[in-house]
Amino acid sequence: MFIFIFQTIWLFIDDFAGKGLDIAIIGKFFFYMMPSLTEKVLPLTVLLASILTFGTLAENYEFAAMKASGISLQRSMLSLIIFMAILGGVTFYFANSVIPASEQKIYNMRRNIAKVKPAAAIEKGVFSDFEGMSIKVDEKYGEKDRFLKNVIIHEKSASNVNVTVIKAKTGELISSQDSELIQLVLRDGHDYRDMDKTKSTEKRKYPFTKTNFEVYRMNIEIPEMEQDLEEESVSNREKMKNVSRLLKDMDSLETDNRRIVQAFSKNIVYRMGAFIPLSPIDTIAVKKEKLLKPKQAASDTTQKKATPNIRPEVKEDDLETTTEMAEKEQPPVNIIDFFKDWQKIQVMNSAKNSVSNIMTSIEGKKQELDKRYEIHRRHVFSLHDKYALALSCIILFFVGAPLGAIIRKGGIGLPMVVAILLFLVYYFLGVFAENYSYKGNIHPIIGAWLPSMIMLPLGVYLTQRATADRGMMNLGNAFDRIKRLFSKKDQSEEEE
Repeated sequence: MFIFIFQTIWLFIDDFAGKGLDIAIIGKFFFYMMPSLTEKVLPLTVLLASILTFGTLAENYEFAAMKASGISLQRSMLSLIIFMAILGGVTFYFANSVIPASEQKIYNMRRNIAKVKPAAAIEKGVFSDFEGMSIKVDEKYGEKDRFLKNVIIHEKSASNVNVTVIKAKTGELISSQDSELIQLVLRDGHDYRDMDKTKSTEKRKYPFTKTNFEVYRMNIEIPEMEQDLEEESVSNREKMKNVSRLLKDMDSLETDNRRIVQAFSKNIVYRMGAFIPLSPIDTIAVKKEKLLKPKQAASDTTQKKATPNIRPEVKEDDLETTTEMAEKEQPPVNIIDFFKDWQKIQVMNSAKNSVSNIMTSIEGKKQELDKRYEIHRRHVFSLHDKYALALSCIILFFVGAPLGAIIRKGGIGLPMVVAILLFLVYYFLGVFAENYSYKGNIHPIIGAWLPSMIMLPLGVYLTQRATADRGMMNLGNAFDRIKRLFSKKDQSEEEE
């Protein structure tokens, strides 16, 4: 836990360093971070403790005494297996109840820091991003660093173009826990704004307005720390939920995604006009047609009997003209051939524009749906990760305990190295699986269970080897075989 706390300090040092926060606030923040770190710390602790315990027992020939007394390895591990099963249940409860509460505490704490101490979001001497603008101050002083000196603000337009520059000699930040806004009061300054050019003839001109002010008040939302926090809450909010809440939100997310896709597909179909819905069949007309067909057939046969079968004479010239007329009256194969040349250009351009507009709409909707699908995948991964964490403690125990019995070493030496190497494999598998799951490269259920499923065969293999009292691999025998192989080659070369 001590090691991972230091890692967390390095990750969050930019959020707290040099921003006038009390040591108690920083300490409380890292205290709330400790439950989240348990996901990494607990598997490593179980692995290391099992290797050290069984390595010490094997080194002191305790297992030899047990076997001589008729106690097998499984029987000696029975009490610890029961303990690990209980620990797995406690771990699941911890992941389902304590970790979501700690994530919520961290979220609220960072939000309150941004509200109560808004100056903490403004670094001295550099531009700090607010929503839609950047601010730079030369000095902060006073209570909670609320007073600013030599303020420069750049405001950007919707197209991310810098259109406004505000300079003031002094400024003051006024905030409250009850308000979602921060008021920035500027004094003794200037306002420079670029004017919009509506006419095309004025595009090369760059007019602007300049305003002097004594007091200028700006209402702004919670600045950079809050904005980053909102983004993090969107991506990590699944960690703030327990199993029941995750299941409920997964169903609602899946239903919303399906509804959005169906509505968008209908919109695209109607815009294209390619699939016109069929009109319903008139069943009454169909029945009447079936009843009239026999009567009409009977009347036709009566007329044929009454009319003599006289075959008219057809001349060859009439056949030729009829054939030429039929060939002329045949419709064109391509529908575009119905139009004239100048109309063809218009039709083709219109079709091209329609297709490009539809493709732009599809690309924009695809990006939106990718984000929604990622949120759903995060929920699925978080749900199964809670179960996988509980099971991973049991699996890593069955990896560490027989491994300690095999290597027969106790203390903080070789067992520590082996435990760290195995944990690094487990940890990096989890990191890669999590990232691939979020991006949709692998199924999130597979990503959540992948590290445990890879460690499970290793645990079965090591347990079998330890039960049979075999070592991992006898490297000495392998080297001897290689030496004998090369010696045989040298002898054969000498004989030749």
